[in-house]
Amino acid sequence: MTRPARVGVFGLLGSGNLGNDGSLEAVLGYLRAEHPGAAVDALCGGPEVVAARYRIPATRLHWNRGEYRTASRAGAVVAKGLGKFVDVFRTAAWVRRHDVVIVPGMGVLEATLPLRPWGFPYSLFLLCASGRLFGTRIALVGVGAAPIGNRPTRALVRWSARLAAYRSYRDVPSRVAMREMGVDTVRDEVYPDLAFALPTPPSRTTPGLVCVGVMDFHGGDDDRARAEEIHRRYLEGTTRFVRALVRDGRRVRLLTGDACDAPVVDAILEAVDSPLVTAAETASLADLMKETAAADTVVATRYHNLICALKVGTPTLALSYAAKSDALMARMGLGAYCHPARDVDADRLLDQFRALEGRSAELRRTLSERNLVAARQLEQQFTDLTTALFPTADHAHALRETS
Repeated sequence: MTRPARVGVFGLLGSGNLGNDGSLEAVLGYLRAEHPGAAVDALCGGPEVVAARYRIPATRLHWNRGEYRTASRAGAVVAKGLGKFVDVFRTAAWVRRHDVVIVPGMGVLEATLPLRPWGFPYSLFLLCASGRLFGTRIALVGVGAAPIGNRPTRALVRWSARLAAYRSYRDVPSRVAMREMGVDTVRDEVYPDLAFALPTPPSRTTPGLVCVGVMDFHGGDDDRARAEEIHRRYLEGTTRFVRALVRDGRRVRLLTGDACDAPVVDAILEAVDSPLVTAAETASLADLMKETAAADTVVATRYHNLICALKVGTPTLALSYAAKSDALMARMGLGAYCHPARDVDADRLLDQFRALEGRSAELRRTLSERNLVAARQLEQQFTDLTTALFPTADHAHALRETS
């Protein structure tokens, strides 16, 4: 009798980022539908959340529980250094127990937000190196990538991608970025973001409602020197835009996509001070889709806020902070409706918003057509994934016994 395939999922999952968890949910849906006998567990940032929400065993990604807190004291610095050493063996031991490890979506090959090489890039490298060492197939599925300026981060990302057994990307710029970093991408495919595979809620539009998705935005990894200036301009411009909507008598619903976005919501609520402006409480991409499905129009910054709005067919304007947002909007037929998040001009944004609303009916038809295409492409993604990771002709690796 053969034993079930042992499948791991890996990443900053259960840590408060709704987009990351939505990608996990899509992959778990695929595994449960196509490989129901697989034994699945996770190595992730928030194991308690993942275990409770998705009903799979989960292990903490880092030995050091203070991994993502700034280490200012000597003891904390020593703990971080020790944690990096211990994680080599913890990661290797976890990988060795699996036949396949899937990294579900996420921007794991980019640094469009502030990132240190010894953080997640180091963890991803340990994963991929361990996979190569023990013969475990590591799959980077529908991931995001972007040019990286920091040399150590770029080296870790490049080697992680090279060591993976399977790679696919969520947009063309991601594949181009990896090719320019020296990765052979000839056999790598591009598919829509995994979140497009999630169920779509019914649409119940509230006339006049505008959803505004906000973000604790400070620029990218190369913007650290002017991060506070970027944040101030983003917050001021977005607040002015919300205030202009309120002056027009529009109801505004503020959305987030990560726990860290709450201070931005609070600042806008306090500055605008109107009963027309409320904040949504969302715990999943399903919640975000319900919110965006109720809106006439969406203006959003976070990548998965955009995906949720586009997936439910709501005309959307992107406050774009990276090429991935521009590529997503172009794929869905709304490439003309992008506005730079680093330089939010409330007056120009309002003009773009009115132009978007003027084409609302036409754009809803366009989104309906593009969503059907995305669904078919993701069906192909999962078919290709099964062929690559669960081969029927060669079970030698899948059936090896634990030594």
